[in-house]
Amino acid sequence: MSEFEKDTNVSNTESEIVPTPNMYATQEIEQIEEKTAGFWMRFWAFIIDSLIVSAIVGILVNPIFHLFGWSLAENNWYAPMTIISGLFYYAYFVLLTKFWNQTIGKMIFGLKVKSINGAPLDWATVLFREVIGRFINNTIIILYVIAAFMPKNKGLHDVIADTVVVHEKVFIKNKVVVHQPPNVENDSVSTTI
Repeated sequence: MSEFEKDTNVSNTESEIVPTPNMYATQEIEQIEEKTAGFWMRFWAFIIDSLIVSAIVGILVNPIFHLFGWSLAENNWYAPMTIISGLFYYAYFVLLTKFWNQTIGKMIFGLKVKSINGAPLDWATVLFREVIGRFINNTIIILYVIAAFMPKNKGLHDVIADTVVVHEKVFIKNKVVVHQPPNVENDSVSTTI
């Protein structure tokens, strides 16, 4: 190595320009995105949905149990009433979220479930969100509060399924700083996006 190469730390094999952070062009742009639903909006929508599921079970299932003289008072997780109520509960959330991206409670408050990547909700996503995520949340109720503190107000079931709950037709502006590497061919900095 020559004395010049030792001083500048440049070897014969390294002829590329390595960009440093101060070589990047920064540009601040405004980005419009849908407003995410907060904890309390989601909470009230969930309360309405729970009341609807209870009403459906009360109207459809309770008369059948009374007709056959089956017990409605058992509170075990394996009791027939608990199992049937659970099936109605999960079916309600799965079917409405899959076909309309929202339950009746979410419709009332103008909320909608969307995939993070913008793709339509597929069955796997809906089942992970509404069955596995809700089962975990219902087992440890305090986990529902996570939505109050997570970025974009994501609940545990949103994290599991890569979804987010947004307000319909409500948008916010966000300022985003974009860093772009220099254009090596022209030896100038490109500022286009």
